[in-house]
Amino acid sequence: MFELVIAGGWLMLPIIVCSIIAFAIIAERLWTLRIKRVIPRTLVAQVWEWANERKLDVERMQKLRSGSPLGRVLAAGLMNRNASREIMKEAIEDTGRHVVHELERYINTLGTIASISPLLGLLGTVIGMIKVFSAITTHGVGNPSALAGGISEALITTAAGMAVAIPTLMFYRYFRGKVAMLVIRMEQQALRMVEVLHGDRAREGGVMEDQI
Repeated sequence: MFELVIAGGWLMLPIIVCSIIAFAIIAERLWTLRIKRVIPRTLVAQVWEWANERKLDVERMQKLRSGSPLGRVLAAGLMNRNASREIMKEAIEDTGRHVVHELERYINTLGTIASISPLLGLLGTVIGMIKVFSAITTHGVGNPSALAGGISEALITTAAGMAVAIPTLMFYRYFRGKVAMLVIRMEQQALRMVEVLHGDRAREGGVMEDQI
């Protein structure tokens, strides 16, 4: 393996750096974008329980906000639960934009690596072919060993660039789709909470009017 890296020339260094960065981002995003971490299964039920029992104090709100991305979105709405439906939705949407930005962290970097890795390989191909033609000019075509270095450099850098770009592009597309799915699910949960809270408030208002 080390011999291949040496034979690929100096362009193997940025390709290797890109592969290390891509691997780190993929591992970090796989851990961060787990569904049970972003959208805990029992979180909404816990929030309903706190709301019904009037236990949404400062400590629980802070715990909700720091526990998960969905918790941050729900907490933004609950902080304005006594306001109108429009104000609650606006607060949720504002916090949601920040949450989406965090969920998409490093994903654009992954896409950049997927784009530049084959270009680095192509640049290595061009440099290798330049060396081949320089060797032909100097030694002619009768000396295969003089041509081997440039040809091997061209092939190795191209293969290395593609080897980095293909899985990186796959994970880039996967993470983009997963973030979109998580955002839709968080939006559904938050809007459902808004409708339920305001529906309960409307029913309570109707009961009070009947009693009067």
